[in-house]
Amino acid sequence: MYHKSVTYLLQLTKDEINEFLNSFDTVLTDCDGVLWLNNNVIDKANLVMNRFRELGKKVFFITNNSSKSREEYAIKCKELNFKCDKEEIISSAYLAADYLKNCGFNKKVYIVGSTGITQELDNVGIKHTDVGPDVHCTTVPKLIEGIKLDQEIGAVIVGFDEHISFPKILKASSYLNNPDCLFVATNTDEQFPLNSEFIIPGTGTMVAAVQTCAGRKPHVVGKPNTYICEALVKEHNINPKRTLMIGDRCNTDILLGTRCGFQTLLVLTGVTTLNDVMEWKQSDSQDEQDLLPDVYLDKLGDLLPFLK
Repeated sequence: MYHKSVTYLLQLTKDEINEFLNSFDTVLTDCDGVLWLNNNVIDKANLVMNRFRELGKKVFFITNNSSKSREEYAIKCKELNFKCDKEEIISSAYLAADYLKNCGFNKKVYIVGSTGITQELDNVGIKHTDVGPDVHCTTVPKLIEGIKLDQEIGAVIVGFDEHISFPKILKASSYLNNPDCLFVATNTDEQFPLNSEFIIPGTGTMVAAVQTCAGRKPHVVGKPNTYICEALVKEHNINPKRTLMIGDRCNTDILLGTRCGFQTLLVLTGVTTLNDVMEWKQSDSQDEQDLLPDVYLDKLGDLLPFLK
């Protein structure tokens, strides 16, 4: 079986690095774990992204994090000194709303998630339930007695929800018992990249709970689903062969690039480790070969000297 080569970018000659930098016109980058951790810029990542723009490359910020709207991400980018317009942000909350809009959806959405999703649905005129805590503080029989399912609900969206609860899983799954009810997940990320001893459960935790209970698989709009590529080609006319995808997580960012025909750059400042990459490189599994990036760096800021 063919084993894909993976190149450490800084081992190339200066001419080879320049050839690489000239091989793409569009830059897609993940955010958490690549550009920032929480509210802290990862070493010079903002300078690299701003320099790409100055060189005339199209730049898009592609995030599976559904907790914020595009407007809120634009504000965060500005605060962290990333030059960015709202239209250059492609979040999974935005994609979920865009997907329903393109389906001609005209009912109401039950949301397991946060205000990032509700704001994006408001932007396209789609009705939805409120978000926030829905606490289980009684017995299951009494809980069911007090619930009346909303007959307007025609879709369930599951995103990141720090208030995930038994009642929410019950309600979402009950709506999904109707085969005509659409099931949309923003992403299936297992955990958030974080410099901490704690593991922060990602949206995949919430999606798995609802999926298991409902006995249905969702339509996933975030990475690595190719819906993102379709939207970018349609709305921004990007050329996949002249596009670079930068990420810290191979099973979302890099796999998206593989599926869409992008070039791929892994940075080791987030979830995937170099040991992970080396294990996949030796594997005879095509699925694991598809996780391999074309090139990798310790951090995105390492590119800055070559962008002068």
